[in-house]
Amino acid sequence: MSRIAATFAQLKRDHRRGFIPFITAGDPDLETTRKLIVELAQAGATLIELGVPFTDPMADGPVIQRASERALLHDFGIAEILQTVAEARKQTQVPIILFSYFNPLLQFGVKENADGPSALPGFEKLARAAKESGVDGILVTDLVPEEAGEFASVLRAHGLDMIFLVAPTSTDERLQMVAERASGFIYAVSRAGITGAREEMSVEAEKLVRRVRRFSDLPVAVGFGISKPEQVADVWRYAEAAVVGSAIVAEIEKAGSGDVVSRVGQFVRKLISGHLIGA
Repeated sequence: MSRIAATFAQLKRDHRRGFIPFITAGDPDLETTRKLIVELAQAGATLIELGVPFTDPMADGPVIQRASERALLHDFGIAEILQTVAEARKQTQVPIILFSYFNPLLQFGVKENADGPSALPGFEKLARAAKESGVDGILVTDLVPEEAGEFASVLRAHGLDMIFLVAPTSTDERLQMVAERASGFIYAVSRAGITGAREEMSVEAEKLVRRVRRFSDLPVAVGFGISKPEQVADVWRYAEAAVVGSAIVAEIEKAGSGDVVSRVGQFVRKLISGHLIGA
């Protein structure tokens, strides 16, 4: 059983729901990222999503785009991110997943494997390096399940979970395919609605979770602009975990040169305080 699966199994036994924070690696710098991983774990994170900064983050909102821009100023890559995870592992065993576009992962493989055109050996080296650093899984935002079979197989061979995104627009056929290839948990995201359309977004996400459960027994985590304790609690009514990304990244941005780690820790504790037994 993977560390992610074991963590969700323990939550279920304890009648608890999970909390999954997202931060961008290297924002504001990699040493602060290491400290944030430890702080988020101590604050109650079930697992941590570590975003790999990318030059063209088309699927991200402006807050996370700006975080990627700040991180990329430091000129580091996947190897340095994995080293940061390895350092954080000395202080916490909370599961960590890489949240990335495919290109940075592919480039790592190409850089590490100059022997020929096949990407598979590069994937092998990526998976091996990720596992050795203490990473538990990878979510690739722009890798559709139809094209993810080889990558998912390599990750599985190295004991890493492959996390997939699903949305209200996902067909039943797509959900079935995700269910066959995913492990760890499934990330359900609602892109319907706009700021202020809170009720509609909740309904769409809840419907999506019910649909996912027709095809998979994996835990379902929901993220769609959650930024308040009551929104976290609402997600916990129908899903195993709530994901908070932009709101946390915004706190990092607001901190500037101040105490980023303390500010984020306080924010996360407020988000989940008093609700962790709400299964």
